[in-house]
Amino acid sequence: MSATELPRVAVVSSAQTELRAAWPSLQHVDLISTAVTRALAGSALRIEDVDFVIDSGSDVLDGRSISNCGFLGALGAHHKEESRVEEDGLWAALYGVTKITSGSADVGLIVAYSKPSESDLAAFYWTQAEPFYARPVGLDHRAAAGFHAQAYQAAGGPGADAFATVVARNWERAAANPAVALDGPPPAADDGAVPMSRPVDGAVAVVIAVEDVARRVTPDPVWITGMGTAMDQHTFARRKRGALPACRAAAQMAYRRAGIDDPRRVSLVETGADSAVGELMVLEALGLAEPGRGIELYNGGEHIAVNPSGGSLPADPVMATGLVRLSEASRQLAGRAPHRPAGATSAIVHGAGGIGGQNHCVFTLEVDPR
Repeated sequence: MSATELPRVAVVSSAQTELRAAWPSLQHVDLISTAVTRALAGSALRIEDVDFVIDSGSDVLDGRSISNCGFLGALGAHHKEESRVEEDGLWAALYGVTKITSGSADVGLIVAYSKPSESDLAAFYWTQAEPFYARPVGLDHRAAAGFHAQAYQAAGGPGADAFATVVARNWERAAANPAVALDGPPPAADDGAVPMSRPVDGAVAVVIAVEDVARRVTPDPVWITGMGTAMDQHTFARRKRGALPACRAAAQMAYRRAGIDDPRRVSLVETGADSAVGELMVLEALGLAEPGRGIELYNGGEHIAVNPSGGSLPADPVMATGLVRLSEASRQLAGRAPHRPAGATSAIVHGAGGIGGQNHCVFTLEVDPR
């Protein structure tokens, strides 16, 4: 069967909790059940109509083995096929879309969740480092961002002022997004430090469906037209610093499947980077700017709306960040978000995992002409 003969899959509904620095009054099950209930309530579907549930989280971040076993009821996965993806939620969505296009299911529920406020985030990333040389010296996501920033600037890219511009623009847009709870202006970065994303607690649920179901349950299905994923070297020292070739490979795979020749013609992009320099490198790897010139997308050279939701820097629900980007982009294209760019009809969605952007997943979306 050729790619053109595969069933079309759409996002038909999504919902998320408010993303907060901490939800001390709510447990994982509370956040998950809130997102799932809201997503189904907006889909014209019942939990009985869902063929499978795929959830994304981390045993290490949650602090217990097989942590999703305690969440099956909240996920709506009782007596259903359920799978766990120990990676950012956008990979869980990729798995779900693949199941539907294979013909084995019609409706899927994808859920991702995280409470980094209850964990040591640096230790979480530290456990992902190469264990014999990198882990003993404390390599984590902050150190990796610093190495990337040094290489990025050495290759001619901008530095601290550009990073501050990226943070300020995203914070401004997040302030207009009712799904993000900000507790003040962006924190001032220490001298020489790379601004990092702000970890938040939250959960997100996305309902996907095959075309005939999608057209029955919503007037505005958001079609998933392309997907791509790629992984770089595990050992950070062996990777190219200052650029993200795995992100570029994932994007090219998604564009090929979607038939996109020029990604700069897409209406909007939602990125899942964990640092300001990471966001610039992602935009360049996605083909939206030349190497070292991603800052032009914030300084009057906009040909595509970058992170209308505020993106991941003001609100990074680790393990759920990419799926939040999918939820945000689909809501914008369907006209269900107040921050939707006028006339938006297509989107690029990005998620990342690992230290320093080791793994990348890219989706492309579009809506039918109105």
